[in-house]
Amino acid sequence: MDQLNLDSFEEAYHTIQRVILPTNLIKSDFYSEMTGNKVYLKPENLQLTGAYKIRGAYYKISTLSEEERRKGLITASAGNHAQGVAYAAKEFGVPAIIVMPEATPFLKVNRTRNLGAEVILHGRVFDESADKAQELAKEKGYTYVHPFDDLDVATGQGSIAMEIVKELPTVDIILVPVGGGGLATGVSTLAKMLNPKIRVIGVEPAGANCLQESLREGKVVTLERVNTIADGTAVKTPGQKIFPYLQQNLDSVITIEDQELIGAFLDVLENHKLFVENSGLLTVAALKHLPAENKKIVSILSGGNMDVITLASVVQNGLIIRSRIFTVSVRLPDVPGQLTKVSRVIAEEKGNIIKLDHNQFVSVNRNSSVELTITMEAFGEEHKQTIIKALEDAGFDPVERMPGGPY
Repeated sequence: MDQLNLDSFEEAYHTIQRVILPTNLIKSDFYSEMTGNKVYLKPENLQLTGAYKIRGAYYKISTLSEEERRKGLITASAGNHAQGVAYAAKEFGVPAIIVMPEATPFLKVNRTRNLGAEVILHGRVFDESADKAQELAKEKGYTYVHPFDDLDVATGQGSIAMEIVKELPTVDIILVPVGGGGLATGVSTLAKMLNPKIRVIGVEPAGANCLQESLREGKVVTLERVNTIADGTAVKTPGQKIFPYLQQNLDSVITIEDQELIGAFLDVLENHKLFVENSGLLTVAALKHLPAENKKIVSILSGGNMDVITLASVVQNGLIIRSRIFTVSVRLPDVPGQLTKVSRVIAEEKGNIIKLDHNQFVSVNRNSSVELTITMEAFGEEHKQTIIKALEDAGFDPVERMPGGPY
């Protein structure tokens, strides 16, 4: 437990200055007003590789001997650590092999390859990719760089805590995303060294809460399965080496449902113009789980690597969940002017039609033979209900449907 010490954290902090960008805290008036606390965002999504992982990867590789680096580096990653290792390997002029889950977003795969690394797609989840990477390391003699269960990696990630405390010495709470626990280890351990009064809270997806379960059992446990849209934190087993530090320094763990991440994505994008991936939004979603106590809270946005298809899906589902996009169907008599009447009702209530499906072949009864399916934009749930009520008052008997996309 004495391997992570202030000297090593300071060394890591100065070492990684060669490759990181400044990610100064952003005061969030939006979340401060919403939560009753003073909220700050730590935008690690703005790093060169799109995530904080460059910190731990670069510091770890800097501690290796020339011989260890020359053998070639190998790791497993869902994407962000992959890019961190690939970038660091390029800086040191050594080869890197990255094993990634088969379902890794194309953006992360392509960016890793563009940094010069060889990518091997293997396994459904990170844990299966990690087994393959360790197998290849033994077989080929590569040097394995673990994405989280490594004290040097955790030390590099802890530099985030040093930056937070330097910029906001009176911080009360730091919210940190948890996958395998490397970031949480570094941040919580250093934060407690700098100021034991700082509370550090880990945030996990509800569908991959391996750390929460391990802390409950008092030992490292492996989940039978993981199921979450937060692919960067979809880990079955937390780190064995780092687990004692998490037990000692992490104050608590909050779990977040996937649906909460969808809303958080829209809030951060629209109010802060920041593009943050689902795992990076865990801490933002967690803000609503904390009591309103006027505390100074820092939410670490761990990364921003999301592919366009996932982006489109998250935005579309977010608009549906918040009733800003909705669909109704109405039955109309097959006579001229009915479409105009429906459109007029919606227009008078300031609804915005974005998609129409006019089906004349649902019935042989000409009095109700046309089904009109309307997808429209609203300001939210209250406005949606106002539009539906207006259609009912006009005699159209609307039936709400699940929207289809894209829009």
